[in-house]
Amino acid sequence: MTAGTTTEDTRSRLLATALRQFTLHGVEGTSLQMIAADLGVTKAAVYYHFKTKDEITEAVAAPALAEFETVIDEAAAQRTRGAQIEHALVGFVDLVVRHRPLVALFNSDPGIQRAIERSLKGAENFKTRMMSVLVGPDPTLADQITVHVVLGGLALAGGGEENAEIDDETLREHLMAAGRRLLGRPRRRSPRP
Repeated sequence: MTAGTTTEDTRSRLLATALRQFTLHGVEGTSLQMIAADLGVTKAAVYYHFKTKDEITEAVAAPALAEFETVIDEAAAQRTRGAQIEHALVGFVDLVVRHRPLVALFNSDPGIQRAIERSLKGAENFKTRMMSVLVGPDPTLADQITVHVVLGGLALAGGGEENAEIDDETLREHLMAAGRRLLGRPRRRSPRP
């Protein structure tokens, strides 16, 4: 194993540990010392990778934000309106299911919300871009409210503690069905045997 791989592995473990501590104590309630102790390293080892808790918080959120941006870009590139909506919905639901602990944290913790806002400073707003993909460039007030309900509702349900025991595939199936209903999309039929 090379030194670079070891450093990257330590960084990945540090971010997973930080997410676990944030989930337990909130971003504001988690110290760098708590992350270091949980990881089994010194606080200096944490400082080697990140100078502040804000940097850690932004790094914890970065992979999901990058995935979300990719989903929006890919959805916008689809040829038909229906394909754009379907790709955006599938991608968003997959993201919510894959990043449940982070989504739960985003739903409830102002510290992670601030980190995400700092990460996105200067970038086109994800909600605005997703709105355009889901309902077009000139949404009505009703369209805007529908998209906010869909995205917020899927994130709340997917990251909700009450649904933590539901397996990924079952959760994905129910979130997709709810999203399609709310967006007025046709129900996908299962192939006949």
